[in-house]
Amino acid sequence: MRTIVFAGALALLGTLLGTRLAITFLVRKGYGQLIRDDGPTSHHTKRGTPTMGGLVIIVAVVGAYAISHLLTWTAPSASAVLVLFLFAGLGVVGFLDDFLKIRNQRSLGLRSKAKLLGQSLVAITFAILSLQFPDERGITPASNAISFLRDIDFLQLPVVLVIIWVMLLIAAASNGVNLTDGLDGLASGACVMIFGAYTLVNIWQFNQSCASVASAGPKCYEVRDPYDLAVVAIALAGACFGFLWWNAEPAKIFMGDTGSLSLGGALAGLAIFTRTELLLVILGGLLVIEVASVILQVGFFKATKGRRLFKMSPLHHHFELLGWQQVTIVMRFWIVAGLFVAAGLGIFYAEWVAGT
Repeated sequence: MRTIVFAGALALLGTLLGTRLAITFLVRKGYGQLIRDDGPTSHHTKRGTPTMGGLVIIVAVVGAYAISHLLTWTAPSASAVLVLFLFAGLGVVGFLDDFLKIRNQRSLGLRSKAKLLGQSLVAITFAILSLQFPDERGITPASNAISFLRDIDFLQLPVVLVIIWVMLLIAAASNGVNLTDGLDGLASGACVMIFGAYTLVNIWQFNQSCASVASAGPKCYEVRDPYDLAVVAIALAGACFGFLWWNAEPAKIFMGDTGSLSLGGALAGLAIFTRTELLLVILGGLLVIEVASVILQVGFFKATKGRRLFKMSPLHHHFELLGWQQVTIVMRFWIVAGLFVAAGLGIFYAEWVAGT
């Protein structure tokens, strides 16, 4: 448990203190956010606010994980290293996108094909490696089955389909955080709750692991490295919490695609390795709503030849154009995110209770 505590505390301090230094550096370099002209006019005041704050989150999480293991003199696990690889790898793609936006002084960074290629290469590498590294029981970080609260036995997939499924999960989660990151503190606050939930899920799975003969029950969990995944999850929650100090309205810095793509990737990685892939739809319900609002808007626009279902998508912009204050939208969306997280944890625990 000491490793978990150290990781969370170090990651929180890393972003709480490191973001202040990053703001100073980015302002000096003139690395400010570019604002779309077709967005809400209230966002124009944010033009020039430092972006790429996700770099601080990435450094804080990876640093906290490494230092916490050094302090407790414990070895890293394959599962945790792979989640961090996915987290940092998508962060690199997001950083290139952010940097090109700033250098070219336009709201578009990487071309869509280049961005998709970068995300796909990271996701495919992660998927292939996730099916390697079996432990002494033969359990690999990922499995061939689609999962909800644990693997669904009759939904076993061949390797090629597993890779495609993993790519879809990563794309959905990373784009979900990316679309949600449109108001000060909205995405970072929601991520604190979801990563906090995965910390609890991993601790519970560790305590009820099939690897522990003493506590193994009829509904034990066949998950590789649940304790070390809890270390990663709490580091992510702590880093987002510390970053929120500077990202809350009025934001002094934005995480950019560097942060949103990497955090979304980490969510997908944790869902895959904890065998809770479909549960992420509930835990990340706010992200699902934001993505769904964009899909519905585009579909309705095409079906009705120009009419709009919402004033603007993602959904938080619709409420902005209705006249809601940003802080009101963020607080209410956080409440919605918290309700989804509570529902997801309740379902996770209820399944275990019902099976014991």
